[in-house]
Amino acid sequence: MKSACAPHLSGLDTIGYLPPWITSARAETIEEVAFLSGAALGHLHDVLRRDDVPQALLRERLALHAAEVCLSFSGRPERAKELRDAIHLMRPGDLPGPAGETYLGWRRAVERPVSIKGLQRALPSVEPGQIGAWLDAGQGGPVTRAAIVVEAVLQETPRAEVTALILADAALAQMLGWDYVVPLLACGLTRADLATRGEDLRRRCHRAFVAAVVKTTREAADLSRRAAHMKAVAPKLRAKGAGDAVEMFLTRDAVAPSALPLPDRAARRLCDRLVDLGAVHELTGRDTFRLYGV
Repeated sequence: MKSACAPHLSGLDTIGYLPPWITSARAETIEEVAFLSGAALGHLHDVLRRDDVPQALLRERLALHAAEVCLSFSGRPERAKELRDAIHLMRPGDLPGPAGETYLGWRRAVERPVSIKGLQRALPSVEPGQIGAWLDAGQGGPVTRAAIVVEAVLQETPRAEVTALILADAALAQMLGWDYVVPLLACGLTRADLATRGEDLRRRCHRAFVAAVVKTTREAADLSRRAAHMKAVAPKLRAKGAGDAVEMFLTRDAVAPSALPLPDRAARRLCDRLVDLGAVHELTGRDTFRLYGV
């Protein structure tokens, strides 16, 4: 009987590849699902150390996905387009609204290294001492700790899914030695999963992390290819400040021309040029108040 060998992969192809025995295995016991989640997170750990993966951009894109999921838990209709508008079209003094607040919380959670101060900035309604207490809840491995954090938060504040998921991902990052929160659990759990407790919740968290790693590594591979193309076309850009603009695109999910370090007309021309070169996409479909992203 022939053994199933992994295909020969190199370069960026290795980012999104997880062996079928991780993604297709039928695990039932807590030990089996824990083994698979450990293997998946080990692969992601290597991906998060690669220089060819645009790490800040990946975290921002995952934050957007996590915000979409959290809003769906509460029955809200906002998706990526509306969330981007809620943040990028705000003027001084404007409030982002409930959906924008959710997205802003996730964005703030991923933009600074993991710390109580940084998490409190993402969750301003939660006291720093409470954040610390929830992060320290329970013992065990990374996924077990993440599940315990979810349970601890939701026991005290049943509707605080965003808080629970941000802090669970923060606990995982701390346990794995990652500098930043990487939004994973929200992208793998369902609303029904969040209603469970104890070993059932831990089992579902293990499975959720496997599913989230699959999605995350595919996103990382796609963004890495796009970032490589952006870097390849960057020398063709002649506008003063184009280098700084390219760096913004490589670290942000979406960019408004007005945010670029160029005069307004030059910024719009640069965005049009990058679209022509296939380096960025216009994200809104509008003629005005446009947003662009890799």
